[in-house]
Amino acid sequence: MPFTLATWNINSVRLRQGLVERLMREEAPDVLCLQECKSPVEKIPFEAFQALGYTHMVARGQKGYNGVAIFSKIPMEEAGDKDFASLGHARHIAGKLENGVTIHNFYVPAGGDKPDRDINEKFGQKLDYLTEMRDWFRAEKPEKSILVGDLNIAPREDDVWDHKKLLKIVSHTPIEVAHLAEVQEAGGWVDITRKDIPEGRLYSWWSYRAKDWDAADKGRRLDHIWATADIAESGHSSRVLRDVRGWDQPSDHAPVFASFDQ
Repeated sequence: MPFTLATWNINSVRLRQGLVERLMREEAPDVLCLQECKSPVEKIPFEAFQALGYTHMVARGQKGYNGVAIFSKIPMEEAGDKDFASLGHARHIAGKLENGVTIHNFYVPAGGDKPDRDINEKFGQKLDYLTEMRDWFRAEKPEKSILVGDLNIAPREDDVWDHKKLLKIVSHTPIEVAHLAEVQEAGGWVDITRKDIPEGRLYSWWSYRAKDWDAADKGRRLDHIWATADIAESGHSSRVLRDVRGWDQPSDHAPVFASFDQ
């Protein structure tokens, strides 16, 4: 059963409901994973998305902060969630499709402004979150699974607009990149986006601070699609919908897509 999947940090699902509906109409991924929904589950506009064919939803919500949701045209059942680092945040939800593929949707903590856990509690929380992800995947090796989401780390030199300038900027520091690599190794995850697009600069996030984000193009690839090795070869057609960053009142993230022949 081939299917197309998209991941998108929407930065408020209710504020940007219209953008979600537009993506559903124009691109029609079979599965859409959203992060930073900033809404209790009961206030997510699920009925509007159902009308567009997304009849299945699994979600964890939180008023005003965090929040993750998976919408699917394909039958899907909930497959649990984890509270990594015991933060009490809605940052992970899993759904299992009828073909047996489990999708993990993550919103990893951003980590604050200073890459030093001694003076910045949020940075420590981010590292602890990643460490617990690593330990979980080591203990329970994932199979036939896809991991998506805003992981808030751009790991490669060509995942940022200037590698040297960002080495001390949260999201691209060596310690964060090392922690993310350990998560990837622990689960045997394959970076599907970079499997399909192995070379060249690639971004999924552009700051609101730039007056002209497109011209400045100071982006980072913070949003990821990974798959376990047993299904990674079935992944293809990866792309970042850069133009979505230019829609009216946009999120600062663009959706990332991939297709799987499962």
